[in-house]
Amino acid sequence: MKVAIVGASGAVGQEFMRVLADTDFPVSELRLFGSARSAGRRYPWRGGMSEPVRELGADAADFEGLDFVFTSAGADVSRRYAEMMTAGGALMIDNSSAFRMDADVPLVVPEVNGDDALNAPRRIIANPNCTTIQMVVALNPIHRISPIRRVHVATYQAASGAGAAAMEELRQQTAQIVNGEEPQVSRFAAQLAYNLIPHIDVFTDNDYTREEMKMNQETKKIMHAPGLDVSATCVRVPVLRAHSEAIWATTEQPVSVEQAREAFASAPGVVLMDGHEPASYPMPLEVSGTDPVYVGRIRRDLADPCGLTFWTVADQIRKGAALNAVQIARHIISRR
Repeated sequence: MKVAIVGASGAVGQEFMRVLADTDFPVSELRLFGSARSAGRRYPWRGGMSEPVRELGADAADFEGLDFVFTSAGADVSRRYAEMMTAGGALMIDNSSAFRMDADVPLVVPEVNGDDALNAPRRIIANPNCTTIQMVVALNPIHRISPIRRVHVATYQAASGAGAAAMEELRQQTAQIVNGEEPQVSRFAAQLAYNLIPHIDVFTDNDYTREEMKMNQETKKIMHAPGLDVSATCVRVPVLRAHSEAIWATTEQPVSVEQAREAFASAPGVVLMDGHEPASYPMPLEVSGTDPVYVGRIRRDLADPCGLTFWTVADQIRKGAALNAVQIARHIISRR
């Protein structure tokens, strides 16, 4: 496969390269694209060095002959260049929010709705928001036992969700506090070190943030469940990498804890860690850099006879971004 990565120098772009190499994706040619600032850089690639990063411009010839274009350079870039990237026949798998809710663009998590990727009339497939990916992978095994009617979720989102510069800011703020200095804030709404920020993305007219509304809207589309009620509170936490979520799910018929454990244990992309000791439930420090969605703390919801509550952790940059996109491409290849 001839593959391109747009936004190659960013945190997700670099993770794309690692995932393609780690999973032995069949790449015969890799083209990297970025801004003028990153043009000319080369990165480690399968025991050697990549071709230099090309500056993304208006030359459609740059994308001729490609099979897949993985994009993670922001919604504006994706909208501006989508037609050019796909004109030569490539499938664009886009990690931005640009096309997620477009009716003619599939929004795909392979463990849940992989075959949706086979119908992409604009040759664009959207990669969902990281928090949504993690949640639907965990919800799907329960939904298969009894349809889920309602979901409440509180997220605990790592600095990685705001990019590599945000992770560095958390490190710097922590060092500044330890050294008795005033922590500097530029990437977040407030100081993140030693703090929690219940504010990710901009607020909308209904007082939910756009991040929270993404979870509401995207979950319904991915799970083909327009009547599903989803209410989220998204919180930035002083963790470098890997998001966590506390989920309350209400099903049409009661699902026992034992049924839920069995479903999670056999679900693709899920690892069950449901013990009572620190080493036997998932935590972001322990699962950073790994591929699955980890599930634990499974309980009957004491406030709802048809409710379950559980805890999930997943690496936001891998499963929440690059890995999911590469899995979409693999699913498409497997169906050809």
